[in-house]
Amino acid sequence: MSHHHSLLLLSCAIVLAACSPAEQSAPAPAPEPAAATSAPAMESEEALIARARGIHDRVITLDTHDDIDTSNFTVDNNYTSDLDTQVNLPKMIEGGLDVAWFSIYTGQGPLTEEGYAAASANALDKFAAVHRLAEEIAPDMIEIAYTSDDVRRIAASGKKVAMMGVENAYPMGLDVGNVKRYQELGARYMSLAHNGHSQFSDSNTGEADGVWLHHGLSDLGREAVMEMNRWGIMIDLSHPSKESNMQVLAMTKAPVIASHSSARTMNDVSRNLDDEQLLAIRDNNGVVQTTAFSSYLNSEKNSAHMAALNALRGSIAEGLGFEMLNGAQVRALSEADRANYQAKMAQVNELAAPRIAEEVDAIAPPVDVSDFVDHIDYMVGLIGIDHVGISSDFDGGGGITGWNDASETFNVTLELVRRGYTEEQINKLWSGNLLRVLDDVQRVAAEIQANESL
Repeated sequence: MSHHHSLLLLSCAIVLAACSPAEQSAPAPAPEPAAATSAPAMESEEALIARARGIHDRVITLDTHDDIDTSNFTVDNNYTSDLDTQVNLPKMIEGGLDVAWFSIYTGQGPLTEEGYAAASANALDKFAAVHRLAEEIAPDMIEIAYTSDDVRRIAASGKKVAMMGVENAYPMGLDVGNVKRYQELGARYMSLAHNGHSQFSDSNTGEADGVWLHHGLSDLGREAVMEMNRWGIMIDLSHPSKESNMQVLAMTKAPVIASHSSARTMNDVSRNLDDEQLLAIRDNNGVVQTTAFSSYLNSEKNSAHMAALNALRGSIAEGLGFEMLNGAQVRALSEADRANYQAKMAQVNELAAPRIAEEVDAIAPPVDVSDFVDHIDYMVGLIGIDHVGISSDFDGGGGITGWNDASETFNVTLELVRRGYTEEQINKLWSGNLLRVLDDVQRVAAEIQANESL
């Protein structure tokens, strides 16, 4: 046995001994700061990392929110290559990310027949893309899971796991029969709205202007909740308004999730959940998937960092004799001018890269994994270890320093270990809680269907 291996076994034994039976069975309070954790005082940095690696390899790591662009799901251009995306198979393999929950996302458009038709085509295109990757392009590398048993079986086989969630029910149009259709295509969660009020529900974005369409759920939205309960789709509370979410929680017969939201008490943005919603999700036996999205984790820190970064970029651009534009200005350019602008910005970013650590990060540090786990700590302290999970929102705006793509997934586990979370707790955060909710939702659906057939 190598010295390294014996150190690892010793440290594991000490950690296990330090966890009393009461500690293992009771819902854990938020772990204390690293100085007072159950990890042995004499554990070296090397041993701690090795212990974290072991945990990371043993648990099933599951990220509930990854956006996709279907142009990356073609025979010639797909996730078997290390594309310029935050998630793909090489990055999942490198970072030990087992399950990617691909988002069937549609932005909110007009509530018209034309709007619904375009949205439906977009959603069906994304469903088809995920099936194409798993069933035609790389069936030896990734497989779609429909149940928690599928997740465990596929992960044990050494393949990666694909799952699907619908971000915005808008593509369903006015036909709640689409709930069953989407379930058959593999959808295992769905949000009733995104950024903008849908035909089903108000959005969190109503907070900005105080304009509401339904004051919560519409009648169609209430029907959709009942249909999701009936067909085993988890209801996702990440984007709708608080009023919508509280109405869902009052009527659902099954637990719910928030697929990518953090704690509003920690950072006051409308996309985060306040304590009342968090406690209601706990009482519903649901789970909140903390999200690695800089401006949701720490707006102030993120703004200061972006200002410092843009100041550096601006001075470099000026030296090159061109002016940086904002997003709206870039979108207003012709295609040729935009390509020209992006080429110049690539040059700016290349020149900025070696200067960022000293001239940006040292002055205004970026939002990082520690800020992310601060939200996990807060929510575990408030609602308990059984109701908190993990998501990235990769390729949809997510990513933080330390976990900026799937290849860096281990850093999340490492930070959890540093803060004294046990393997059992880390397993719950990474996948155990979410899979428990999926099981409950599917069990409730089976009961509803059985009662209806009596």
